[in-house]
Amino acid sequence: MHSHLLLPALLLLPFVHGQNAPSSSKRGLVYVPNTKHMSDDNIWTSGSSDLTWYYNYESKPSPAFSNSKLQFVPMLWGGSTTFLADVTAQIENGANITYVLAMNEPDGGGATGGSAIPAETAAETWQREIEPLKRMGVKLGAPAVTGAPSGKVWLQNFFNACKGKCSADFIPVHWYGNFEGLASHVGEVRAAYQNLTMWVTEYANNNVDLKESQTFYNQSSQFFDRIDYITHYSYFGSFRSSVSNVGPNAAMLTEKGKLTDLGSWYLGGPATGNKPHGAAGRTTIFTGSTIIILLASIWSLV
Repeated sequence: MHSHLLLPALLLLPFVHGQNAPSSSKRGLVYVPNTKHMSDDNIWTSGSSDLTWYYNYESKPSPAFSNSKLQFVPMLWGGSTTFLADVTAQIENGANITYVLAMNEPDGGGATGGSAIPAETAAETWQREIEPLKRMGVKLGAPAVTGAPSGKVWLQNFFNACKGKCSADFIPVHWYGNFEGLASHVGEVRAAYQNLTMWVTEYANNNVDLKESQTFYNQSSQFFDRIDYITHYSYFGSFRSSVSNVGPNAAMLTEKGKLTDLGSWYLGGPATGNKPHGAAGRTTIFTGSTIIILLASIWSLV
């Protein structure tokens, strides 16, 4: 479906301010670790949480969720020679690995958390490290490009370089911006890859006021839940507002580690009334998958 056909209907979606948010089995966690506040990890698996899966930009699961209900989805973040071995070992040890993700923002640079991999190199890596998992019954995610025009070009070049030997099952989507832009982008991706389902693995309306951030969240979650070809989604905001690089109002936790309205809604709970606040004078420490390349900085988050 083309984006110009999609937008009019989407703009009629009702805005929900309600005290209780609907649950959704599609929702997952983009896990951003913070060893200064390890108790924050418990929030995502609390009794009220309806999250069903998570990823951490790595090939191995996070110890914080070893005894949780969350299903781990491994990711080959960039170039790797051990991904296949890592995932195979988990499967042989009884882990429920049914999906994998690949190449985080390969069209982006390190400054914004991108893995910066040429499409030809990515195709070779995919065929060596990811494609063999298909024979084990694992569903394969295509590389997760940025929402910029460069992402579209990179993904086309990737599939051309694969020469039919990269059999992706779903397309991951990233988006930062308003709802209209998100809806349009989803429509364009769907038109280009109609035979694949879609995961939205990073999204937020960054650096906007609180009302606008909440409105975006409610509109986008209703949108995702109503569209059958979007099977999974994960909001980028599982951190405290004081360290958020997408603006404090996009974070799911306040600076004191309490769930914001948005954070509670995402877990299927009621509004909390907790207002997020930023840290004045703070320099951005992480951006998306920069957790992989700036781990030392993340461990020092406060």
